Amino acid sequence: MEKALEKNLDAVLDAAVAEQRIVGGVVIVLRDGATVYRRAVGLADRESKAPMQIDTIFRLASVTKPIAAVAALRLVEAGKLDLEAPITRYLPDFRPKLGDREPTITVRQLLTHTSGLSYSFMQPSDGPYSKLGVSDGLADPGLSFEDELPRLARAELFSEPGTQWGYSLGIDVLGAAIEKVTGAQLPAAIAELVTGPLGMTRTTFEAPTDKPLATPYADGTPPVRMGDPHVVPFFDLAGIRFSPSRVFDAKSFPSAGGGMNGTADEVARVLELVRSGGGALLKKETTESMLANQTGALPVVLGPGWGFGFGGAVLVDPRTAQTPQSAGTWTWGGVWGHNWFVDPAKRLVVVGLTNTAIEGMMGRLPVAMRDTVYAA
Repeated sequence: MEKALEKNLDAVLDAAVAEQRIVGGVVIVLRDGATVYRRAVGLADRESKAPMQIDTIFRLASVTKPIAAVAALRLVEAGKLDLEAPITRYLPDFRPKLGDREPTITVRQLLTHTSGLSYSFMQPSDGPYSKLGVSDGLADPGLSFEDELPRLARAELFSEPGTQWGYSLGIDVLGAAIEKVTGAQLPAAIAELVTGPLGMTRTTFEAPTDKPLATPYADGTPPVRMGDPHVVPFFDLAGIRFSPSRVFDAKSFPSAGGGMNGTADEVARVLELVRSGGGALLKKETTESMLANQTGALPVVLGPGWGFGFGGAVLVDPRTAQTPQSAGTWTWGGVWGHNWFVDPAKRLVVVGLTNTAIEGMMGRLPVAMRDTVYAA
């Protein structure tokens, strides 16, 4: 497997750089926890010609979500969070309405994106979140939790909780609840619950002080160095608004849904923890719940054949989804340009972090990477 994988995956990555679809990236493939492929390609910063390195640190966007999910489920195991509890048990003032009603939103619904909340980039440009100044956790440097949560609570829900799947800021709300039950700010809580025990020293909410972050670029031929802010088109909606400077403003709220930075190796480490049954951090039944469809037949954004677990989508029917991945594959990405998946049946963890949005998340590259891994 390894020789064929190396040759063919090298070709896929080289083509993505040569065709100017990405500026650079790092790809890690684990099988049974052992590294079978590990490569940095292209440039971390094109203008200074700084090469991409294996230990380059990326803004993770939603690759933060499985890390936050592990933290939340550790608190569930400890009896500090209850999946079926209303979020008002932990955040009494978070009470968004649906019409003239105030529906109950549970912790489970926040984790599975069935809470009725949304993202600004999932709405039209004049959508309610934009009007209220709600942040997606990718821009708006200096905005605090104390400002963000009341704005989000003032926006009407998009659906009755539990009745529809809708990608949302629910994980950010859950991050505020983690702060309440631990009595610690979210970066410290995540360090105590996840990154510290796993030795993930480069995965933090703060910008590194000893080396630069990978420079972010937006799709184009060649890719465009992001401004601040920078809007990347996303279907026919408002577009995704990025502010690369957000991470350098200590007043920015720590977004549990998308605010961390880290390396490909360390992302693979936490995914392998889930694939392998949780080690000393999580019970096996907890990791199994993360890898199981928690949303029934509700349609999710990846299309037919997919459901959603805790921290990522879950493949229910490979034939319907038209993918070579095994049923039970757990996957998601990040809008700065990332994609990952875990195939428990094949004992695989695959991580691709790039500095190019959104090709690295949902362009030709992640599809070619996936198909090349399975061909090997």
